[in-house]
Amino acid sequence: MDRFQAMNVFVRVVETGSFSGAARQIGVGQPAVSKTIAQLEDRLQVRLLVRSTHGLTPTDAGLRFYERARAAIREADDAEEAARGEGAGLLGRLRISATTTFTRLLIIPHLPEFLALHPELSIDVVMDDRVIDLVAEGIDIALRIGKLADSSAVARRLARGKRSVIATPSYLSQAGIPRTPADLASHEAVIYNQLTNHWTFNRNGTETSITVNGRVRLGAAEGIRAAVLAHIGLTINSDWMFAPELANGTVVRVLEDWSLAPIDLWAVFPTGRLASTKARAFADFVEKLLKRETEQ
Repeated sequence: MDRFQAMNVFVRVVETGSFSGAARQIGVGQPAVSKTIAQLEDRLQVRLLVRSTHGLTPTDAGLRFYERARAAIREADDAEEAARGEGAGLLGRLRISATTTFTRLLIIPHLPEFLALHPELSIDVVMDDRVIDLVAEGIDIALRIGKLADSSAVARRLARGKRSVIATPSYLSQAGIPRTPADLASHEAVIYNQLTNHWTFNRNGTETSITVNGRVRLGAAEGIRAAVLAHIGLTINSDWMFAPELANGTVVRVLEDWSLAPIDLWAVFPTGRLASTKARAFADFVEKLLKRETEQ
């Protein structure tokens, strides 16, 4: 039995809470994971895991072994990366989680640039608008937009984006162009269920609030984009979500002399772990990318 591989399997089992979860991450069958853990316990002559209603739970001995094994794996990863030198490319696999629309519009088109810098690196991208469990899903870094739900999350702000009132010229030609925030009350708004429809605008230190309404509400950013591009109504959203269309004039901003609170993009790392070199490098890349896009 390969001791290092067995430690890696055990760490994955503890972090996912199941043999099947670990098997998916490693890319082997569940029986192989179960056999590895049995061999590890037999060699150590101690029970490492017990079954509970919540899945597999480490025993006291298992928890101690997990902490040491996890640290050893991290040390080995760092040693490999250090041996390759500061200027060398990264290697292995990087698992990223991010919202669907943001990833499709702003991350995937630039992945070739990141991959070219690190030809021995592979990337798994989990595109999901839900806030998923980073440890259970084996995520190295998550990109999340807006206020973080978990104040204890290990996070780093990468960028601050602008929010705007956005619509197509076709919709505005039919419904009229709002001149003040109060005018939005008479407009058809496409509302994102995950955000409030009560907005506060600021101009020259003066605040005014308005509640927008509309017949179409959607639970995904892709739906918001599709509805606005179908001329159903206007929306209040981050410029990131309409970056290509704002650039080519398919949609336009209105009420530009009024400002809305900005929105933040965060890099979130699994709690209880040190961020890997790969994850930190990707965070740096996204930070520079968005700064470059903003300056254009």
